Amino acid sequence: MRLVSVLASRPSWTNRELAEHLSVTERTVRRDVAKLRELGYGIDSDPGPWGGYRLGQGSAVPPLPLDDEETLAVVVALREAALTGVLGGDQAALTALAKLQRLLPNRIAARLEGFTDAVVHTPRVALEPVSATVLLSLAGACRAGDNLRLSYRDRLGRESVREVSPYRLVRTRNRWYLVAFDMSRSDWRIFRADRVVEAHRTGRPAVITDPPDAGRLVSEMLISDYPVYARVRIPAGLDEARRLVPPGAGLHEPDGADATVITLGGVDLDELAVRLIRLGTPLRVLEPVELNDVLRMRLRDLLD
Repeated sequence: MRLVSVLASRPSWTNRELAEHLSVTERTVRRDVAKLRELGYGIDSDPGPWGGYRLGQGSAVPPLPLDDEETLAVVVALREAALTGVLGGDQAALTALAKLQRLLPNRIAARLEGFTDAVVHTPRVALEPVSATVLLSLAGACRAGDNLRLSYRDRLGRESVREVSPYRLVRTRNRWYLVAFDMSRSDWRIFRADRVVEAHRTGRPAVITDPPDAGRLVSEMLISDYPVYARVRIPAGLDEARRLVPPGAGLHEPDGADATVITLGGVDLDELAVRLIRLGTPLRVLEPVELNDVLRMRLRDLLD
C-alpha cells in the first residue's frame, strides 16, 4: 500500500526513484508492482532506461490506501448518502457502509461512535427514490457529450420517450434534475431524475449551443410551476439572500452591493406572506401590490 500511495503522489516514477524512496531494491519494486496488478491496480509502465511507472485504470476496484481522516470522511459521507438519499436509492450506500464498518480499526470505530452520538437528524420528507445507476448514466452522458433517449414519466404517471442533449445535473430541494436540450421541442427542459425510467445513449453527439445557467434554469422552471409569484427586495447582499432563500426556492438578482431582489412562487398569496414573514428580515414588496394587504393581515393576526 505504501507503493500505491507513492505512485499516487506524482504522475510518474522511475524504478530507481521508487526503490530509493521506499528503501528497497529495484527487484522488490518490480515484484510489488506485479502483485498490485494481480490485485486489480492499473499500473502503467514505459519501457527503456528513462521509462517509469504510473497509476492508471485497473480492471477492478482494488483496495484503497486510506489514512484515518480519509476513512472517517468516507464513512461519514456514506452515512449521509444513506440518510438523505443523495444517491437516490439508499441500499447501495448502506451495503457499502456495512462492509466498511466491519473493517474499521478500534481507534477509528471509537471516533465514529463519538460522531454518531453527537449528531441528530431531523425527520425528512419521503421522496421518490432515484436509481444510482440512472444518475451515473445521466452524469456520464453529460460528460461524454452523447445524446440520450429517455423514457420519462410525468407528474400524472404518463410515460413518453424523448431524445435529449444532456448538459448538467442539478441537485436542489433534495431532488436531482437533468438540464437538457429537448430535440423534439427544440428548447431547454429540466427532467426530474426520479421520473427517468430508462436512459440510453443514442450514439449521436449532443447538440449544445448557447447553454443556459443550469442552476438558474432549474429555479426558473420550478417557480413557473406555481400559480402565483412575488418579487421582493431585501436589504442583504447576494450571499445572505441565498442563505435566507436557498437557490431552487427562489431567483436572486443583486440590486447593488447591499440589496437583493428575490422572486418566489407559491400556491397563493397567503402562503407567500407566511414564507416572507418567516424570513425575519425587512423587505419591500415589488409585485404584486396585493401581497402587501395579505402581509398586513397576517402580521395583525400574529399580534392579536
